[in-house]
Amino acid sequence: MGARLICLPHNRPMAKSVYVCSDCGTTAPKWLGKCPGCGAWNTLVESVDEGTSKNRYAAAASSRAALNPAQPVATLAEIEASDVERQPTGIEELDRVLGGGIVAGGVVLIGGDPGIGKSTLLLQALDHLSRALPVLYVTGEESGAQVALRSRRLGLGASRVRVLAEIQLEKIAAAIEAEQPSVCVIDSIQTVFSDQLSSAPGSVAQVRECAAQLTRIAKGSGTTIILVGHVTKEGALAGPRVLEHIVDTVLYFEGDTHSSFRLVRAIKNRFGAVNEIGVFAMTEKGLKGVANPSAIFLSTHGDPVPGSCVLVTLEGTRPLLVEIQALVDAGGPSPRRLSVGIERDRLAMMLAVLHRHAGMAAFDQDVFVNAVGGVRISEPAADLAVMLAIQSSLRGKALPRGFIAFGEVGLAGEVRPAPRGQERLKEAAKLGFATAIVPKANAPKKAIEGLTVHAVDRIEQAIDLVRGF
Repeated sequence: MGARLICLPHNRPMAKSVYVCSDCGTTAPKWLGKCPGCGAWNTLVESVDEGTSKNRYAAAASSRAALNPAQPVATLAEIEASDVERQPTGIEELDRVLGGGIVAGGVVLIGGDPGIGKSTLLLQALDHLSRALPVLYVTGEESGAQVALRSRRLGLGASRVRVLAEIQLEKIAAAIEAEQPSVCVIDSIQTVFSDQLSSAPGSVAQVRECAAQLTRIAKGSGTTIILVGHVTKEGALAGPRVLEHIVDTVLYFEGDTHSSFRLVRAIKNRFGAVNEIGVFAMTEKGLKGVANPSAIFLSTHGDPVPGSCVLVTLEGTRPLLVEIQALVDAGGPSPRRLSVGIERDRLAMMLAVLHRHAGMAAFDQDVFVNAVGGVRISEPAADLAVMLAIQSSLRGKALPRGFIAFGEVGLAGEVRPAPRGQERLKEAAKLGFATAIVPKANAPKKAIEGLTVHAVDRIEQAIDLVRGF
């Protein structure tokens, strides 16, 4: 019997695995429970090592050099600088969050839960911009027909927005070069992939590399690029958080998908103020700006109820009136302290101050605090309103109609001033509120028509005042 030739398979080198942190992008040769870069736990995920291809890095370096030529070293006084020009989007609330409009060459990242309205808002903004500028909408999650159907549902049937259904980065870059749009939306960055990397779309390496390449295109061509990013169950942007460091502006959509109201908050903005918010209402014709957002956060009680106090808070440059609700109920051996929209640790501190300086003990009571409307309040000026709401619920006596309060309360029981107190009081008076308790340093020098202001410098003084109403 003749000998048979057995062909053995070619021994290809095995792909090397590395572990990449989904929060900061740090790589490690093996899995670790704690990221060595940012210290986060259980964030390292396995990925394919892309190697150190000289050709790839040489191409990237030449691309960077072409888009961003080297500049000579100069002192700050010698550098010519002028205010950046902004192009309004036609949506007033969105322009407020962006700082007045979009900036040429800027990169904006918009994050939010799926279905909350990111694509709807951007399509409305692009439709308005398309009347004066060339725009491009790149969709990686829908077909062009689906985008067209959505535009018709929004009443934008005659829209001149250019649409490209593509997920390959190189083809998207070629389309941007051919179309030369002033504004380009990438929906979403998690679906885009580059041929230069072998990992799957949505992986840490792909998201980081694609975002970096698109940022270089924006800076080199002057095209404003808006990236859409999804948010995970933990509230972080899907993929690495290095996206937030790459881009110029980061906006977050907030709100319950079951509610008709949405908040857009600026977390980072190199061209404007942060912590600005835009308030929208979801309608059959898309998202509409809310002219009086305070109406969302105020409940409509027929009569004043115990445990309710209205706070005048600041969101960026905008004073907002928010209703703080508190419920104090009989607890057990382990009473609960729960808060929605207010920091839980700060709630525990306020209860201790009430006990020590105002003689109001709630150590054996369950205490629940809620900021109406789903708004998150992080400023300490909410302390006084929260404490007055808690004492109102504990005593079972409602605060008077048309009552507002604001001010920070220290551990020694002192009531400290809040920034821009005059604007807060004027906003409350404009909306028909008649009585206010504020820190003594925020007392107005001139009387505000229709508003009686009581200035206090101790928490016990504020408690005595509301007991006398």
